[in-house]
Amino acid sequence: MPDRPHVSDQQLLEALCEGHDWAFTAIYDQYWYPLYKAAFHKLGQRHIAEEIVQDIFTRLWNERRNLRTNTLNFYLFSAVRFEVIDHIRKAGPRSRYLAHYQAFASQSERCTDDEVAYNELLHSIDEGLKPFSPKTREIFKLSRIESWTVGQIADFMNLSDKTVEYHLSKASKAVREYINETLLVLLLSIFS
Repeated sequence: MPDRPHVSDQQLLEALCEGHDWAFTAIYDQYWYPLYKAAFHKLGQRHIAEEIVQDIFTRLWNERRNLRTNTLNFYLFSAVRFEVIDHIRKAGPRSRYLAHYQAFASQSERCTDDEVAYNELLHSIDEGLKPFSPKTREIFKLSRIESWTVGQIADFMNLSDKTVEYHLSKASKAVREYINETLLVLLLSIFS
């Protein structure tokens, strides 16, 4: 490592891109715990938070020569944010939905029908949200599918409560209209 007692993030990033092991070790030592803490705060599961952070550092090392960032801090914490969101999306409503119906459904056929209906509903919601920005889609899904409060979403995305409410209002109206139109078309095709 260089003789200097403190190396800036920019210097670490440049050294990492050049393939210097010491730079990766310094980045890992400096950022592992804050990244873990951020992931754990959102997920509440130690092993998942550790796995997410480990994956981020593995990807950082593997893609070091092709990094397209000037801000190490922003890059790493954005990576944690997106990994946490991906994990929540993958594990969230589907696992709760399936656990509920596996516990209470008497026939496996009914579970399959319910899962198909649930997937169709999610598809309709995605279609209704297509015209909106990724931020608006994310806010809607966290609120309506993941059952997060406005305050939780605002904290998670570093937005004001009013901004979150604005995005929810726009997206909710559009999804309702899209689903109503879809149902109307379906009913007209059935009865015509």
